Amino acid sequence: MKKSRYTEEQIVAILREAEAGVSVNDLLRKYGMSRQTYYRWKSKYAGMETSDVKRLKQLEEENRKLKKMVAELMLDLEAVKAALQKKW
Repeated sequence: MKKSRYTEEQIVAILREAEAGVSVNDLLRKYGMSRQTYYRWKSKYAGMETSDVKRLKQLEEENRKLKKMVAELMLDLEAVKAALQKKW
């Protein structure tokens, strides 16, 4: 996945500018982003504070690690099942 040009904190700051009354077109020009990017950010980060974004990032990382652990355990389980089904 492509790394974003902006950090989550910067994204929240940009969205706050929009909430403060700066027009969306001005923000798009100022930061060099597309309208689709702005609205995707708005749907994900609207109403969040910087601390909320940091917590969201921590939760996403923890979720990624847990999914990896589950996948590894499922592979181990399948290997054990395959070994037990063999006739000795």
